[in-house]
Amino acid sequence: MTGAVCQGAVLNKRHDNHHQSATAADGAIHRQSATKLKVGVDVGGTNTDAALLDGSTVLGSFKVPTSADVMTGVREAIAGVLHTAAANPSDVTAVMVGTTHFLNALVQRKHLSRTGILRLCGPTSRALPPMVDWPTDLSQCVDGGIAFGDGGVEFNGDPITALNEAAIRDQCAIWRQSDITAFAVTSVFSLVNPAAEIEAARIISEEIATANISLSHQIGQNGLLQRESATILNASLHALGQSTVNALKAAFAELNLNAQLYLTQNDGTLMSAEYAVRYPVQTIASGPTNSMRGAAFLTGLTDAAVIDIGGTTTDIGIISAGFPRTKSEGAALAGVQTNFRVPDVLSIGLGGGSIVNTENGLSIGPESVGYQLDSLARCFAGNTLTATDLVVAMGRVELGQPALVANIDKQLLAEAQALINHRIAEIIDRMKPSAEAIPAIFVGGGSILISGNLDGVSEVIIPDHFGAANAIGAAIAQVSGETDTIVPLEKTTREKALEAAIEAARDRAEAAGARRDTLETAYIQETPLAYLPGNAVRMVVKVIGDLRP
Repeated sequence: MTGAVCQGAVLNKRHDNHHQSATAADGAIHRQSATKLKVGVDVGGTNTDAALLDGSTVLGSFKVPTSADVMTGVREAIAGVLHTAAANPSDVTAVMVGTTHFLNALVQRKHLSRTGILRLCGPTSRALPPMVDWPTDLSQCVDGGIAFGDGGVEFNGDPITALNEAAIRDQCAIWRQSDITAFAVTSVFSLVNPAAEIEAARIISEEIATANISLSHQIGQNGLLQRESATILNASLHALGQSTVNALKAAFAELNLNAQLYLTQNDGTLMSAEYAVRYPVQTIASGPTNSMRGAAFLTGLTDAAVIDIGGTTTDIGIISAGFPRTKSEGAALAGVQTNFRVPDVLSIGLGGGSIVNTENGLSIGPESVGYQLDSLARCFAGNTLTATDLVVAMGRVELGQPALVANIDKQLLAEAQALINHRIAEIIDRMKPSAEAIPAIFVGGGSILISGNLDGVSEVIIPDHFGAANAIGAAIAQVSGETDTIVPLEKTTREKALEAAIEAARDRAEAAGARRDTLETAYIQETPLAYLPGNAVRMVVKVIGDLRP
């Protein structure tokens, strides 16, 4: 089954004007009463996008190339969208930033802090040391010394061994000699009882005044190695988190913005700048989430495929009830297995900068000119034929100098469009929850590549502001809190255990910047653990609420 392409005003009409857009010319009407404008920013590998929102109205969007220092691009994007919408910086109350900055640091092995690693486990859990399954080059960058210590608890909260305070102080003396200031502390079953981690952190802080300490019960979920790895990653990114937030605030000052700063998390919700400094690892997979949330917002659809086409890759995910479908297993970040819940995304090497090759049959990508599109593509007087050149030659978009690609063979253009559509339809089919046709929302600057119908898709939708859906997704985000714990019900009741888990999730959401009175329980997952004695149950609780003014 195939469907027609809906663009711009057609889309808004079809979906009952769920979210209208405004140009600089008519935006003044909205801004006369605007008191709480929000700016969403998404920092990608190629472009940095900014979007300005007044409630549920998009006043404008702006795109600039991502700068080498990241912050220059952020400043230019925000300044551009404010100018485009003729908005006053004093009317902006909040800026929400989604960034690949921290993931790039891990992938490139740059700007990472050497981290002291302490596992509290007593005589148990020593066969597989911390970072045992990490890429060697990454572990060498991060490893600031590994220590095993007494402590940890059984699944029911009973201690394995008592904490050995003297041994921890002796280890701190070794770390002091190496000028280690980042620390990751993990205790066995700390989600059941975190007391050993908290006490170890107190000791380290007394011994090393400059210590920045990440505790596993505050970061990861059940599964010792995965939770420990997430904690080590977080600790290694702490200094970068602080410098990034400081740079963003400096950029705000240059723009005369007196706005609260928030960063988007992996699940598409927000956390305050202060919270982000403590937990930078929680932002690593926020990019795809923002795109999917933005797509849902722009269309009013809550169940659809979302295809984000950038300069180098195409990412496809599924939104269900307005939120991204997540992977059933934990995320691998820069080659490190963690147990974070992240969007279930499939990526292929196809984007606006993809190189077109005709030597041995037609192929498009996975090689790409990336951020060099405006200098290497033929329509910009370069020598490389790209997917963007094909779209310009088809007359669907005006970029560069269209005359430079006007002589491309029409048969080649037709074959290329068919190939692009086939590859996109193929990955949608792989991601769909069933064989039934579903709507497909296209976002990202590379959405200009799509034209015509797609097999297995009921409707192809390219909304207004499709190129800035990721920034819009950041701007509309709410705040969440989550707990994941194992509770032996032989010592309590299910009702009391669940109430405690919900309150813990609410506390985390409030710490991240949520208004407590708006928090609602998003989901509760209870899993009986038959292999453990004591009628043990794993409880996962997530709450979501509005941003605190």
